[in-house]
Amino acid sequence: MQLLQVGPTFPKTPFLISKSSPNGGVVGILSSKKLSLLYDTNHSLASSHRHERCKWASLNQSISSSISTKAASVDAGAPAISPVTAEKDVLAALSEIIDPDFGTDIVSCGFVKDMNIDESMGEVSFRLELTTPACPVKDMFEEKANEVVAKLPWVKNVNVTMSAQPAKPVFAEQVPMGLRTISNIVAVSSCKGGVGKSTVAVNLAFTLAGMGARVGIFDADVYGPSLPTMVSPENRLLEMNPEKRTIIPVDYLGVKLVSFGFAGEGRAIMRGPMVSGVINQLLTTAEWGELDYLVIDMPPGTGDIHLTLCQVVPLSAAVIVTTPQKLSFIDVAKGVRMFSKLKVPCIAVVENMCHFDADGKRHYPFGRGSGSQVVEQFGIPHLFDLPIRPTLSASGDSGIPEVVADPQGEVSKTFQELGVCVVQQCAKIRQQGNQPRVSNYFLSTLVLALQ
Repeated sequence: MQLLQVGPTFPKTPFLISKSSPNGGVVGILSSKKLSLLYDTNHSLASSHRHERCKWASLNQSISSSISTKAASVDAGAPAISPVTAEKDVLAALSEIIDPDFGTDIVSCGFVKDMNIDESMGEVSFRLELTTPACPVKDMFEEKANEVVAKLPWVKNVNVTMSAQPAKPVFAEQVPMGLRTISNIVAVSSCKGGVGKSTVAVNLAFTLAGMGARVGIFDADVYGPSLPTMVSPENRLLEMNPEKRTIIPVDYLGVKLVSFGFAGEGRAIMRGPMVSGVINQLLTTAEWGELDYLVIDMPPGTGDIHLTLCQVVPLSAAVIVTTPQKLSFIDVAKGVRMFSKLKVPCIAVVENMCHFDADGKRHYPFGRGSGSQVVEQFGIPHLFDLPIRPTLSASGDSGIPEVVADPQGEVSKTFQELGVCVVQQCAKIRQQGNQPRVSNYFLSTLVLALQ
């Protein structure tokens, strides 16, 4: 027997109820008060069940919606991917880009910095930090990085930024404080006077500056300084910082210049033949700041100044300047042997006054083969020719370097090739750890007084 009636309004008469038992049916009377309590209990349970059913329905709807969204995302070409997998994909793609100087991919070189990936939106951003702002392949790196990452199926947007963090000088703790912020020091030498060494040094320096590098020039020829003639800065005098007791370089078009010729007449006091002391002071106490390249215009010969510089300065490399005559080759060979003994790599030969063009023909007034002979005999990897050109001589006399006066000319293109060579070779030398250690150096008594 079942409960006959249950409703919100209960009659006063009791209801009959029976429940089964193993011994047979037992009949009892359920009063209206107990019936009301039973109703409240059943109603509460029913409401609770309805609430749980609503919760489950809502959860199922949410799960279905999420599945539908992900399915739509896959259909749209943006599959779901974990952050770890996304980073591995990007690094694997970037590892396809090989640095031509180091022969290693840019990931292994440590160029990839500040990577930020939003895999859900398909956005990737990172920075390529090169070792020099004058890197000749930086545009190629940027283009290839955008290209290879954009090919990943889940990537929709790529943002690549370029920067340069020059490498710290090798053996920095062994050199004077003023040189510890210079990444590469390049000597331009010939051992033979009058071959155009200063012309090459100045134009090389301004070429590197035009490539985006921070550059300085040090004129190491005390007896015949050329720098004051070949450039025309507004302030032509070196000044002393009285607090730091340092020398403030002259500035021209963003290139820092130090030369004994900028000391001015009557402003230099030399104690006897202490030329090496003057060179030492000018070079090591100048406020060079952070430089990517310091180009040193070496004096002719292989004397005390050269030995002093090689003892004080961690030379990264040397560029050798010569002319086509046999006599020039003999002297230049002495200089190459000196650098070889001091373990300074010679990376290029520049043969100046090599030829000129007239009547549709190329003429070689001083003969041919001197530069090639240096390259072949000493295993120097690069050879560059400079023509006899009136404008090249005139630019040196006017105080405006040829690469500044005519940046698109034939001579400027040769210097651009030389600049790329210097950047690449210095990077290789540093990567291979072939930069020579510095011998013991000394700081002599100040022998130069500046007002």
